[in-house]
Amino acid sequence: MHARLRTLVVTTTVCGSSLLAAPHALAEVEPGGWQSVSPTHTVQERGCGQVDGLTFRLTCSTASGDQRAERRYATYTGGTRQFEGSFRVTSLSGTRISLKQTFHESGSGPYFMLAVERGGRLYAVHGGATLSTAGTVGATVRVNTVHEVGREHRTYINGSLKHTYASPGGSFYDKFGAYRTNSGSGPATVEWSGIRFWRK
Repeated sequence: MHARLRTLVVTTTVCGSSLLAAPHALAEVEPGGWQSVSPTHTVQERGCGQVDGLTFRLTCSTASGDQRAERRYATYTGGTRQFEGSFRVTSLSGTRISLKQTFHESGSGPYFMLAVERGGRLYAVHGGATLSTAGTVGATVRVNTVHEVGREHRTYINGSLKHTYASPGGSFYDKFGAYRTNSGSGPATVEWSGIRFWRK
């Protein structure tokens, strides 16, 4: 009996998730000509960082050293790439935690970093521009980055263009999770969902 109930619950959950996910199937920004891709990834846990599926935690308040819990996706070169994902900060006793990175592997390293401050301000680490104040604890925020390698990197928050940044050429990769910036500290817990990638 219990096994049957468990099966029914799983089936219902899967169906519910499919219904919820359906609107996002065409949620890419700047529509037209995109091809869905599924890059491989590795998990990075350093310092007090912990990864459990799509939940990323920094369990300490340490304000130094490498404190990270992230997924690192496969390297790409050339063309135009798009990342989409939704995050929800479920707790943030610390501040200035990087959520999403576009990393310049063949160049200067963390080329674009989207971070959150306690209180919900979302900002670009390099330059400090405010992108949104939507990152409050408990709120779900959708992030899209569109990267034309060698030309421009654009960041959308909840479907609205919030940041543009000139892009060099070279090789890059996407990362997301929870990562202590140089001026930040935990603890923090971030849940991600709806992760998708496209190229053209």
